Amino acid sequence: MPTNNDSQIHHPAPYQAHEGEEYMNDAQKQHFREILLAWKQELMEEVDSTITHLKEEATNFADPTDRASQEEEFSLELRTRDRERKLIRKIDEALERLEDDDYGYCEACGVDIGIRRLEARPTATLCIDCKTLAEIKEKQLGG
Repeated sequence: MPTNNDSQIHHPAPYQAHEGEEYMNDAQKQHFREILLAWKQELMEEVDSTITHLKEEATNFADPTDRASQEEEFSLELRTRDRERKLIRKIDEALERLEDDDYGYCEACGVDIGIRRLEARPTATLCIDCKTLAEIKEKQLGG
Protein backbone atom coordinates (compact mmCIF):
# COMPACT_ATOMS: atom_id res chain seq x y z
CA MET A 1 0.00 0.00 0.00
CA PRO A 2 1.57 3.32 -0.97
CA THR A 3 2.08 5.89 1.73
CA ASN A 4 1.38 9.55 1.29
CA ASN A 5 4.69 11.11 2.27
CA ASP A 6 4.73 14.60 0.85
CA SER A 7 7.76 15.61 2.90
CA GLN A 8 10.57 13.76 1.20
CA ILE A 9 13.76 14.89 2.93
CA HIS A 10 16.89 15.12 0.82
CA HIS A 11 19.76 13.38 2.58
CA PRO A 12 23.06 14.15 0.86
CA ALA A 13 25.21 11.23 -0.26
CA PRO A 14 28.34 10.58 1.83
CA TYR A 15 31.07 13.10 1.20
CA GLN A 16 33.80 11.96 -1.18
CA ALA A 17 37.06 13.51 -0.05
CA HIS A 18 39.72 14.18 -2.67
CA GLU A 19 43.42 13.46 -2.39
CA GLY A 20 45.19 16.24 -0.49
CA GLU A 21 41.95 18.04 0.31
CA GLU A 22 42.05 20.38 3.31
CA TYR A 23 39.94 19.26 6.28
CA MET A 24 36.74 21.26 6.77
CA ASN A 25 37.06 23.19 3.55
CA ASP A 26 34.09 25.08 2.13
CA ALA A 27 32.71 22.03 0.28
CA GLN A 28 32.80 19.89 3.43
CA LYS A 29 31.21 22.65 5.50
CA GLN A 30 28.43 23.00 2.92
CA HIS A 31 27.94 19.22 2.92
CA PHE A 32 27.48 19.10 6.69
CA ARG A 33 25.31 22.23 6.68
CA GLU A 34 22.98 20.45 4.23
CA ILE A 35 22.90 17.32 6.42
CA LEU A 36 22.19 19.31 9.59
CA LEU A 37 19.51 21.48 7.98
CA ALA A 38 17.75 18.48 6.40
CA TRP A 39 17.81 16.65 9.73
CA LYS A 40 16.45 19.69 11.55
CA GLN A 41 13.69 20.12 8.96
CA GLU A 42 12.70 16.47 9.34
CA LEU A 43 12.51 16.83 13.13
CA MET A 44 10.51 20.06 12.89
CA GLU A 45 7.99 18.33 10.61
CA GLU A 46 7.67 15.54 13.19
CA VAL A 47 6.91 18.14 15.86
CA ASP A 48 4.24 19.70 13.65
CA SER A 49 2.64 16.31 12.92
CA THR A 50 2.61 15.46 16.64
CA ILE A 51 0.81 18.69 17.49
CA THR A 52 -1.74 18.00 14.76
CA HIS A 53 -2.14 14.40 15.92
CA LEU A 54 -2.65 15.40 19.57
CA LYS A 55 -5.28 17.97 18.59
CA GLU A 56 -7.15 15.64 16.24
CA GLU A 57 -7.01 12.52 18.39
CA ALA A 58 -7.77 14.09 21.76
CA THR A 59 -10.95 12.42 22.88
CA ASN A 60 -12.49 12.34 26.31
CA PHE A 61 -13.16 8.62 26.62
CA ALA A 62 -15.75 7.53 29.16
CA ASP A 63 -13.99 4.21 29.66
CA PRO A 64 -11.02 4.62 32.04
CA THR A 65 -9.03 1.96 30.18
CA ASP A 66 -9.42 3.75 26.85
CA ARG A 67 -8.54 7.06 28.48
CA ALA A 68 -5.44 5.53 30.11
CA SER A 69 -4.33 4.02 26.80
CA GLN A 70 -4.67 7.36 25.03
CA GLU A 71 -2.83 9.20 27.81
CA GLU A 72 0.01 6.65 27.66
CA GLU A 73 0.23 7.03 23.86
CA PHE A 74 0.32 10.83 24.15
CA SER A 75 2.89 10.65 26.95
CA LEU A 76 5.16 8.45 24.84
CA GLU A 77 4.81 10.82 21.88
CA LEU A 78 5.61 13.83 24.04
CA ARG A 79 8.71 12.14 25.52
CA THR A 80 9.90 11.37 21.99
CA ARG A 81 9.33 14.97 20.93
CA ASP A 82 11.22 16.21 24.01
CA ARG A 83 14.24 14.11 22.98
CA GLU A 84 13.90 15.51 19.46
CA ARG A 85 13.71 19.07 20.84
CA LYS A 86 17.02 18.46 22.62
CA LEU A 87 18.45 17.06 19.38
CA ILE A 88 17.31 20.18 17.50
CA ARG A 89 19.24 22.24 20.06
CA LYS A 90 22.35 20.12 19.37
CA ILE A 91 21.85 20.61 15.64
CA ASP A 92 21.61 24.39 16.15
CA GLU A 93 24.82 24.29 18.19
CA ALA A 94 26.54 22.32 15.41
CA LEU A 95 25.36 24.91 12.86
CA GLU A 96 26.82 27.65 15.08
CA ARG A 97 30.15 25.77 15.22
CA LEU A 98 30.06 25.60 11.42
CA GLU A 99 29.66 29.38 11.23
CA ASP A 100 32.45 29.89 13.78
CA ASP A 101 34.82 27.46 11.96
CA ASP A 102 34.91 25.19 15.02
CA TYR A 103 32.86 22.38 13.48
CA GLY A 104 34.64 19.07 12.98
CA TYR A 105 37.25 19.58 15.68
CA CYS A 106 37.26 17.82 19.06
CA GLU A 107 36.31 20.21 21.85
CA ALA A 108 38.51 18.25 24.29
CA CYS A 109 41.79 17.85 22.39
CA GLY A 110 41.34 19.90 19.21
CA VAL A 111 42.10 17.16 16.67
CA ASP A 112 39.96 16.45 13.60
CA ILE A 113 36.84 14.47 14.48
CA GLY A 114 36.87 13.00 10.98
CA ILE A 115 34.51 13.05 8.03
CA ARG A 116 33.18 9.50 8.54
CA ARG A 117 32.45 10.05 12.24
CA LEU A 118 30.64 13.30 11.40
CA GLU A 119 28.68 11.50 8.68
CA ALA A 120 27.52 8.99 11.31
CA ARG A 121 26.91 11.62 14.02
CA PRO A 122 26.78 15.14 12.58
CA THR A 123 26.43 16.69 16.05
CA ALA A 124 29.60 15.02 17.42
CA THR A 125 31.82 17.30 19.49
CA LEU A 126 34.47 14.75 20.50
CA CYS A 127 36.90 12.67 18.48
CA ILE A 128 36.54 8.91 18.85
CA ASP A 129 39.43 8.68 21.36
CA CYS A 130 38.05 11.39 23.68
CA LYS A 131 34.53 9.95 23.36
CA THR A 132 35.80 6.48 24.28
CA LEU A 133 37.64 7.89 27.31
CA ALA A 134 34.54 9.80 28.39
CA GLU A 135 32.44 6.62 28.16
CA ILE A 136 34.99 4.64 30.19
CA LYS A 137 35.00 7.34 32.88
CA GLU A 138 31.20 7.36 32.87
CA LYS A 139 31.09 3.59 33.40
CA GLN A 140 33.63 3.78 36.21
CA LEU A 141 31.62 6.47 37.97
CA GLY A 142 28.44 4.46 37.49
CA GLY A 143 26.97 7.24 35.38
